[in-house]
Amino acid sequence: MRAAGFALLLATTAPAAFASAAMAQDASTYPPALPAPQPAIPAVRDVAYPGVIKLDVDATNLNQRIFSVTETIPVANAGPLTLFFPEWLPGNHGPVGPVAQLAGIEITANGQRVEWVRDTLHPLAYHLNVPAGASEIVVKMQHLSPTTGNQGRITMTQEMLNVQWEKMLLYPAGHWSRNITLQPTVKLPTGWRFGTALEPLEKNGDVQSFKPVNLEVLIDSPIFAGAHYRQIDLDPGGRSPVRANFVADDPASLAATDEQIQILRNLVVQMDRLYGARHFDHYDFLIAMTDKLGGIGLEHHRSSENSVDPAFFTGWATHLGDRDLLSHEMNHSWDGKWRRPADQYVPNFNSPLQNSLLWVYEGQTQYYGQVVAARSGLLTKQQAMDSLAITAATFDNRVGREWRAMQDTTNDPIISQRQPKGWLSWQRDEDYYSEGQLIWLDVDTTIREKTNGRKSLDDFAKAFYGVEDGSYDPKPYTFEDVVAALNGVVANDWATFLRTRLDGHGPGAPLDGLVRGGWRLTYADTPTDYQKTLYAELKRNDYTYSLGIQTTGTNVIHALQWDSPAFKAGLAVGMEIVAVNGEAANMDRINAAITAAKDPAKTVDLIVKDGDRYRTVSFDYHDGLRYPRLERIPGTPDRLGDILTPRTR
Repeated sequence: MRAAGFALLLATTAPAAFASAAMAQDASTYPPALPAPQPAIPAVRDVAYPGVIKLDVDATNLNQRIFSVTETIPVANAGPLTLFFPEWLPGNHGPVGPVAQLAGIEITANGQRVEWVRDTLHPLAYHLNVPAGASEIVVKMQHLSPTTGNQGRITMTQEMLNVQWEKMLLYPAGHWSRNITLQPTVKLPTGWRFGTALEPLEKNGDVQSFKPVNLEVLIDSPIFAGAHYRQIDLDPGGRSPVRANFVADDPASLAATDEQIQILRNLVVQMDRLYGARHFDHYDFLIAMTDKLGGIGLEHHRSSENSVDPAFFTGWATHLGDRDLLSHEMNHSWDGKWRRPADQYVPNFNSPLQNSLLWVYEGQTQYYGQVVAARSGLLTKQQAMDSLAITAATFDNRVGREWRAMQDTTNDPIISQRQPKGWLSWQRDEDYYSEGQLIWLDVDTTIREKTNGRKSLDDFAKAFYGVEDGSYDPKPYTFEDVVAALNGVVANDWATFLRTRLDGHGPGAPLDGLVRGGWRLTYADTPTDYQKTLYAELKRNDYTYSLGIQTTGTNVIHALQWDSPAFKAGLAVGMEIVAVNGEAANMDRINAAITAAKDPAKTVDLIVKDGDRYRTVSFDYHDGLRYPRLERIPGTPDRLGDILTPRTR
């Protein structure tokens, strides 16, 4: 009442002049905001940068994991020059350039030191003044690979290393990346061999030089090198080379069987049959079989960086976690690299990306990564279906959909920058990957249903990605382009179809494609063989659909479902289960307790450690263990089975 009465008094006795005077008095109280004095960053122009930048990397300091860099940059004129450290990294989908790992920057011209100043508004930009008479500047610096995992991704070990050029260069602002030419060289430890999409020139001792390329191609062409190396030809006699370049912690990991090599060759065959066209003149899988080098799965146009378990070959039957990685990353050569979202087609690596179409770029690749893995034999058909069951259950129970549409998750690489989340099921994360997979299954089965099996998403793939054979220049696309291409396969209101699934809130995941494929999601009290093997490899115990938690092999809560019994009991990620029903906790005892509690007279009682505190929680839960699996719908076409069957042409 008092606030309302005071407002009425002002309205009747203090006209606008009074308010204006008060506002003027308030404004005069504060000093004016002054822009920070900053040198101007030149606008990007589509013109060639004069000369060729020489980039020399010494990668021999294995003990301290230091890459030493010398960069010689030609300059045409004296005066202001701005150099960028790459910030918006392709495939990372966010501003994650690790500038903190760059150190020791010293710039000289004609042997004299040139001072640089960091831009305080754009801290990955460095300003300097080129002195009169200088034709080039020399930059010396180091890229400091993390020495432990908590510092970031380790890129150098005693057995192998990963040269990622974007982490060890500066480039001139004001130019499109494609208009800046560099001549790279790398010095490797004696006797080491390497794989890369770059084309080698001469080798002088341990120093390997490569053909000059533009900045975009260079950053898109990393190196894996190691003491234990093997290259396998995956397309013998093919129209363009496709190679698998393996480095390993131990040479024993490199022992692939003939059958395993044939499966990798099948992968290339199935990709060719899917798309038809190739947008590369050669393709190199870079594969680290390691527990020591940091994990990675990163796409490039003519190569990919892949980290797999050392037992990828030698433990084939028991190691499933990396099985679809190679098919996923190779698929990106078409989807994401050649055809890329228009809002990701930007002038250089310090121009912000937009991620609105990642549900195509990554979601469709997640779909085809799994499908081609099954078609090639990296996964059996049953394993692919069991994997799909886990995905379907995960997103059918993703309660965060209530407040956050899947489309919004395409912003996560920028918002979260791939940091762990404590309440993943509620916060959501980069769900455009696997929920996107479910949407594209929905699209595929819809096409198959509408055409009585005569057409499928494969027809879209060939029309959208499998054209202009031999073209390497990026071909951007928009949402409208995707819709038009789908309508070119079969007429439908595809815009509404997609937007409903991208912008909706459920309830539940988009599982129509699964049902239309002839299968439905159900739950059983035992895991599938695939889930049992996978979770044993991951050292993970799954009670997601019973108590609402996943635990590690040491009974620490790894994930927790929002609004589940565990949530309502006050549990959180990071807590440790130390006892169940009065006995020391382990997987078998927790399983037995949940099963026994199907008797309504019994409960599941846990002692939980939270830091230095212990407490007992009791679950009045009686539905037993629940694990996802797919169940055949009688009397329906098995479209999912058809999708996973190898193509013969």
